[in-house]
Amino acid sequence: MTESIINLESVNPIEFFGVNNGKLEMLKKKFPLLKILSRGTQVKLSGAQDQIDIAKEKINLLVQYMQRNGNMSENYFEQILGGDDDKSVDNFVDKNPNDVLVFGPNGKTVRARTQNQKLMVNACDKNDIVFAIGPAGTGKTYTAVALAVRALKNKLVKKIILTRPAVEAGESLGFLPGDLKEKIDPYLRPLYDALDDMIPADKLGYYMQTRIIEIAPLAYMRGRTLDNAFIILDEAQNTNDLQIKMFLTRIGPNAKAIITGDPTQIDLPKNQQSGLFKATRLLRNIDGISYIELDEEDVVRHRLVKSIIKAYNKDDLKTTKEKEAKEKELKQPKSE
Repeated sequence: MTESIINLESVNPIEFFGVNNGKLEMLKKKFPLLKILSRGTQVKLSGAQDQIDIAKEKINLLVQYMQRNGNMSENYFEQILGGDDDKSVDNFVDKNPNDVLVFGPNGKTVRARTQNQKLMVNACDKNDIVFAIGPAGTGKTYTAVALAVRALKNKLVKKIILTRPAVEAGESLGFLPGDLKEKIDPYLRPLYDALDDMIPADKLGYYMQTRIIEIAPLAYMRGRTLDNAFIILDEAQNTNDLQIKMFLTRIGPNAKAIITGDPTQIDLPKNQQSGLFKATRLLRNIDGISYIELDEEDVVRHRLVKSIIKAYNKDDLKTTKEKEAKEKELKQPKSE
């Protein structure tokens, strides 16, 4: 048995090990064949040399991330531990500063964190329309907003337009209290949250007042031509055929559009079908339009979200198989 000691003097050991040693327990689960002990600013590893070498490499990556950012969520801790190839590592460790999409307030860096998010960035660079489809928490909206802010800062576009269908209120918002802005803000809050991470508050306020950045419900896009703009349609699974067609035909010269959607969270009335399915089917092979599909491996929210999505996907698959088996049984000719 081999022993090795790693010093953590360059980072806060309390932050590194987590509340109630939660992150340390993740480290132990990742390397069950090693005995891992924490003592002050040191980590002691005992076990086979090959396992120790792998664990040391992971711990060094974790230290590098903390040296750069000062802290690290359990979600990122787990993702760095789980990355088994160079591409996964590059998502977190700054080997290429050009990967940064936006420098936000207080020096925060916004970048594509997963392989499919990077594909989304590449697709946007090469195409004018991108469909980004995937479950909640995969960074679709956040990455789209970062791309829009980058385009605005680089003066590739003159304005950003962010829109969502306010289906929870049927896009008939009159019964809600307040003026128009107060009525629609609850449905557009995720877009504001993303912008807050990327643009200082005073500058964002100026952009909103001068309509350089505009956030509005989808119904208010009708009749407009959106040129020299970066346009994002969020929650596109809650559009019908006419709405998504209306949106796509608003796009004018020197404009880019990203359409995001989660086919598993459709809030439309039962008698309406999502227009997102038809749009992706009809437009998938058109030159200049790209389609990126994200999955649970792209989840960048709380570490449990990935497990929740997998559980629901497993249940959906089981339900589908049971339904198909029942339909097949009903089609079988009855024996006399």
